[in-house]
Amino acid sequence: MEERKKIIIDTDPGIDDAMAIFVALQSPEVEVIGLTTIYGNVYTALATRNALHLKGTKLRIADFVHGTDGLGNQNFPPPEGAQIEQSAVEFLTEQVNLHPGKVTVVALGPLTNIALAIESDPDFVKNVQQIILLGGAFSVNGNVNPAAEANIFGDPDAADIVFTSGADILAIGINVTHQVVLTDADRDKLAKSSGKFAQYMCKILDVYFGYHHDAYSTKGVYLHDPTTILAAVDPSLITYVEGAVRVQTVGITRGLTLFYNKQKRFEEVTEWSDKPTVKVAVTVNGPAVVKLVMERLMNS
Repeated sequence: MEERKKIIIDTDPGIDDAMAIFVALQSPEVEVIGLTTIYGNVYTALATRNALHLKGTKLRIADFVHGTDGLGNQNFPPPEGAQIEQSAVEFLTEQVNLHPGKVTVVALGPLTNIALAIESDPDFVKNVQQIILLGGAFSVNGNVNPAAEANIFGDPDAADIVFTSGADILAIGINVTHQVVLTDADRDKLAKSSGKFAQYMCKILDVYFGYHHDAYSTKGVYLHDPTTILAAVDPSLITYVEGAVRVQTVGITRGLTLFYNKQKRFEEVTEWSDKPTVKVAVTVNGPAVVKLVMERLMNS
């Protein structure tokens, strides 16, 4: 039997983060060896509490998208699990060094923890198998403002460190995740199933559906985080191009991700010269992603 892919999910739960974590826990192809937490949808302490809750069952905070508790204003009881004493950065570097070439980090929030791991341990970039990150808005408008996507906007300096680190990176931007929509009909189907994760998601999705209806005039929600998790589970679901990515860290376009396809060689030495290549997703099999998400939630 093929060895399961070890993944660490760096997360800011978050309603679609919750769905992504459930999908990962229900995916026999991967082994979730840890959850590390970062601010984004909610503050870090609450993100940690939510991550523990889900496992057992600069700051910009998107509580208007996910509810003030990050999980659709359900105000669940305290989780039974406990956070470990190690920091996220210590855990990331330790696990990647313990299993060189075997750990994929799936980053679903701002890239602060990943950048700190890269900066604190010279071996991290060499030993991590891949970093799959939800971030960027490549050739489309952002979702914080016209220039920037939320996770990159949350810590653009960290994002630029990660993109230029030389690690094997796959970026899943909102240009791709906006192709993956969970509809009202899908939610009804989840509600009728007996899956415990499906039932849980139905409890917390109201706020998220309401936000999408108001912000995008859609009858459905974008599956940003589950798409990113499933790119780790089944890489054939997406296609990508390769090139360099830099992040604008100041001014009106702070958080902008710019892709350079390397087709032209520029003579002058600039901030783009000799930057490592990364992978940027350009298409996704949206129906297949939704089908997998539905199946794994309902069969829980």
